[in-house]
Amino acid sequence: MVAAPPSGAALLFHHLLYRWVPTVGRHTFLICRHQQPASGRLYQSACMPSTALIQNDIVVFGLIAATLGAVFWTASREQGLWKRFYTFVPALLLCYLIPGIYNTVGLIDGQNTKLYNPIARDILLPAALILLTLAVDIKGILRLGPKLVLMYLGASASIMLGAVVAFLVMRAIHPDTVAGDTWAGMAALAGSWIGGGANMLAMREVFDVNATTFGQFAVVDVGVGYVWMAALIFLAGRAAKIDARSGADTSAIDELKERIARFQAEHERIPSLTDLMLIVAVAFGGVGLSHAIGAPLAAWFKANVSWASQFSLDAPFVWVVVLSTTLGLSLSFTRARNLEGAGASRLGSLLLYFLIACIGMQMDLLALLDRPWLFLLGLIWIAVHIVLLWCLGKLLKVPFFYFAVGSQSNIGGPASAPVVAAAFHPALAPVGVLLGTMGYATGTYLAYIVGITLRALAGQG
Repeated sequence: MVAAPPSGAALLFHHLLYRWVPTVGRHTFLICRHQQPASGRLYQSACMPSTALIQNDIVVFGLIAATLGAVFWTASREQGLWKRFYTFVPALLLCYLIPGIYNTVGLIDGQNTKLYNPIARDILLPAALILLTLAVDIKGILRLGPKLVLMYLGASASIMLGAVVAFLVMRAIHPDTVAGDTWAGMAALAGSWIGGGANMLAMREVFDVNATTFGQFAVVDVGVGYVWMAALIFLAGRAAKIDARSGADTSAIDELKERIARFQAEHERIPSLTDLMLIVAVAFGGVGLSHAIGAPLAAWFKANVSWASQFSLDAPFVWVVVLSTTLGLSLSFTRARNLEGAGASRLGSLLLYFLIACIGMQMDLLALLDRPWLFLLGLIWIAVHIVLLWCLGKLLKVPFFYFAVGSQSNIGGPASAPVVAAAFHPALAPVGVLLGTMGYATGTYLAYIVGITLRALAGQG
């Protein structure tokens, strides 16, 4: 029996009851839900219109721009309260969290806006990738060595093991959490955390995940994933201290950053209007070209290649990311690289900050209160991932950057991995992209293994 929608004070927290639940650069699911008074269970219902105070996307854009400006202005203060404040709190973290607070209190509706999808995800992200890879040092990235790939693979393995540990722990302390088809929802979440949205949807179809269960794990995906991303951004500002304490060899990363800085210094100039127009032309012309090729390419693979979905080759977004990155890398071998001296990577970083804010404004700090035990399951799961990956990093004596980008490349994917990588240095953003796209190829297979394992543990195999 379907109860009537809540009223009164509950409507003040509509964002807890009626939500679009997207993940970072991966997928968007409509989860319209409220609590049944008798049981507290969540169920699907018709969507209610957004009750956010600001519903005009143009106004929201202005608010986000003003917020970013305020953060950067205060962060530039060289003395006083703000100087002390930003010693402990990175500006990048505020660019992420403040829009999340706007969404949580109902000032904006970050889920029902086009600012993230399609504007930030489909336009600003590929444009940023082109500009940040324009002056990339391919040789320098290759010198980062195989340990980076090992950390990525270790992250995938730790996510798989974390699923099993979280299931067993929750079965011991709160059996109701893992009752029923929870195992199937966990398989879908494993697809997202190893690969992306396409992999998550594939697991939904393979294991026939209930719509409500699927939606609840989409919320866990967002909540836990965003918290971890925020933590990585915060720790990026302390990477030097962490590496000094662990004795990690950061020479390859330092050399890459120095080479990029040296190239910038040699070619730096006051940009003319022509320079700026060329930068914009390369960035957004490349975005248009990537979409023009990516959409029909994805459609062709979907129609003609039977295994395309297993590798997400039928997803236009995958091709847009791949093509824009490839275009930027290709231009790095041409005279277009000299645009770096006119500020190409700075503009790319600016676009990334807007992307960060648009990601952050989808975050609902209170959404997981609907089913807190699932939140605990997700926290245990990601805690196992963190501990195991950290131990692997200690064993290999890798820099903290390897740990951070290896983790986020799995948990967040190609849309958020470059954000975390750029928190260390803009020159490192392409590393996040390259690793982030690897999960699309492996996510379905590894998540399937997680699914059949959990099904057996649940006694339904």
